[in-house]
Amino acid sequence: MDIDLPAILFWVVLGCGVVWLGDTLLLRRRRLEKDPEADDPTLVEYAKSFFPVLLLVLILRSFVAEPYQIPSESMVPTLHVGDFILVNKYAYGLRLPVFGTKVMDVGNPQRGDVMVFIPPHDPRYFIKRVIGLPGDEVRYEGKALFINGARLPYKFVREFEDRRSRMNMREYTESIGGVDHTIYRNGDTERARNWELGPGDYLMMGDNRDKSQDSRFWGPAREENIVGKAVAIWTHKPPGWHWPTFARNQWIR
Repeated sequence: MDIDLPAILFWVVLGCGVVWLGDTLLLRRRRLEKDPEADDPTLVEYAKSFFPVLLLVLILRSFVAEPYQIPSESMVPTLHVGDFILVNKYAYGLRLPVFGTKVMDVGNPQRGDVMVFIPPHDPRYFIKRVIGLPGDEVRYEGKALFINGARLPYKFVREFEDRRSRMNMREYTESIGGVDHTIYRNGDTERARNWELGPGDYLMMGDNRDKSQDSRFWGPAREENIVGKAVAIWTHKPPGWHWPTFARNQWIR
């Protein structure tokens, strides 16, 4: 079961604030008139204690940075299952927590960015690479990308066997938006596709192209559903009973 921690945190902070404010405005004076040494009720005491701390956490998570754990192989080899990454919530503008409404423009996603967002078909966070921007015409043919008619540069690196699927895979360096990154793809054929991106549309793809459910299947991501820019891996915990390790700490490209 997926738990929406930002939403839970928002409503807990709001509840604590309402309890504290309601007591201050309506109940505390009456309570002290009856007994000047009366203690605050337990609920009010807890609300007063937790509200400042939880409000600070909410502000940091909503407007500065948020941790996120990689759940799938869709971004291998850039990101591995179990990587804990830091998401810059400020990079693409300030948004209200839970509601997602942008209240301040700071910057816009660029081609090649690794971005966290909510896709059109699922309320959970996804992480993919930004391939197409609003206004772009993108074609995917022969497992190569063409943006506004220009084919992205690719450099073959090696061929290897995937340990899980036993399939032969090919590793390439792909260059987009001035960013060189590694992608994996197999030798299977895939039908050609075209996208014309409208205002607020972003075409997203995983670096592990043949193991990624992305915009090829459910369409572009929307600007109002952007969460933030993935900037760094800060720790890694392999699945199962393993201790976290800092061996993969690095900036994300």
